[in-house]
Amino acid sequence: MDMMYYVVFLFMAFSGLFIFCSMRKHLLLTLLSLEFLVLSLYFLFFLFLTFFSLSYYFILVFLTFAVCEGAMGLGILVTIIRCHGNDNVSSLSILGW
Repeated sequence: MDMMYYVVFLFMAFSGLFIFCSMRKHLLLTLLSLEFLVLSLYFLFFLFLTFFSLSYYFILVFLTFAVCEGAMGLGILVTIIRCHGNDNVSSLSILGW
């Protein structure tokens, strides 16, 4: 049964990485794939802590950082949409900031 969980984790991680590498046109899709990768890491941490019967407090710290990362990404997305009118990464320039 444990092997099935690791296969699910590998599938989640590789599909999240594939989406992150292939969907570079819109910033929202990139942020969603990053959140999916965070979800797969959360699943891996949960499996690891359950397997070794350790405390679950590290998961709470990880979730805190994940929420901060998501809020920062949404803040950047809202700022880019307000300034440029869309979330196309190709329309952004480092000179425009």
